Amino acid sequence: MEDIENLLERRPELESCKSDIRAACELLLNCFREGHQVLLCGNGGSAADCEHIAGELVKRFSRPRPLSEELRKKLGPDLSKNLHGALPALSLPSMVGFTTAFVNDDIPEYAFAQQVVAFGKPGDILLGISTSGNSKNIVHAISTANSLDLHTIGLTGQTGGKLSSMCKICIQVPASEVPRVQELHLPVYHTLCQVVEDTLFP
Repeated sequence: MEDIENLLERRPELESCKSDIRAACELLLNCFREGHQVLLCGNGGSAADCEHIAGELVKRFSRPRPLSEELRKKLGPDLSKNLHGALPALSLPSMVGFTTAFVNDDIPEYAFAQQVVAFGKPGDILLGISTSGNSKNIVHAISTANSLDLHTIGLTGQTGGKLSSMCKICIQVPASEVPRVQELHLPVYHTLCQVVEDTLFP
């Protein structure tokens, strides 16, 4: 995949992640081709990354995404002119009403798991972002997703933590300090979005 090679030219330190990045791209492509969705969860800066990824998938990222002819006919010329081909992605941290209710009434570390129960369907993907790989709410969400036959992708620091053995694919960037891990997460998930867009909207 050319986009992955371009990433490694810019960030050669990510060479150790190449096979996992490629596998994650393939998993995402199969998910969207089969009509499934991606759920995303993370805390703090990783929650913001969830928002970022969802934004890149739901609307165009770097190239036009023409609507299908069938959809253009249904929408009419004005809507068709102003809307993009979309990929379904849901940032779970964004549901503030649910989250504040759950952490008030229940055990907070199970909030993401509850959302997976609500939204996850077999064949969907849960992408969990945790710099340590050990965040309890992410671990519970991944465990729930595995139980419900979702595919799971982890995005972590170099040790991978618990997510390294729990996720179908775990991209463990070669850094351990939180800011450095987060710096490497961004080019990784931008590449995931780029590969998906370039492939599905050539």
